[in-house]
Amino acid sequence: MNEAVKYPVMETFTSVQGEGAFSGVPSFFIRLAGCNVGCVWCDVKASWDSEGHPKKSVRELIDSATASNAKVVIITGGEPTMHDLNPLTTELAALGFRVHLETSGTETLTGYFDWITFSPKKFKEPLEEYFSKSHELKVVVNHESDLQWAENHAKRMSPQTTFFLQPEWEKKERMMPLIFEFAIKNPHWRVGLQIHKYLNVD
Repeated sequence: MNEAVKYPVMETFTSVQGEGAFSGVPSFFIRLAGCNVGCVWCDVKASWDSEGHPKKSVRELIDSATASNAKVVIITGGEPTMHDLNPLTTELAALGFRVHLETSGTETLTGYFDWITFSPKKFKEPLEEYFSKSHELKVVVNHESDLQWAENHAKRMSPQTTFFLQPEWEKKERMMPLIFEFAIKNPHWRVGLQIHKYLNVD
């Protein structure tokens, strides 16, 4: 195990996955610090600055994941692809964890993943590789125009992709009816919910 590799970590915690295809699945989350996108509506802006958080070794993160009793480890951010994820994901996979990634796809993909949730943002163009390598496309809907923007991205995804439209939390009352109607007319989309927020958990 490479003890020299350390990652800036905003937080680690055990909860259920609140979004997407694995909603409700108990998971261990590793939220890496650093972001090059900067969504104005981001609900974890504290993760943007990679210098303001402690650095943890692969061993420390592995030990925490093992202690969590979860079978799924979700690497998120910030923007986790700003870091070389090979050392961490190699060790997690070797121990039998199912390894998931949540990314806006703005940096070159590194590491081994069983599931990649690709959530592109208008604030920074994603790299082309994520359209073919991702398993799930999740678009956060902050404005009515995001629906067609989402559909334009969906057309570029691989055939096995699962599609989710998820309202920006502060605008869910306005956006959800639009998402609902769009999904009814375009049934390859699913309506996404942040169930962890309804449960009032992390």
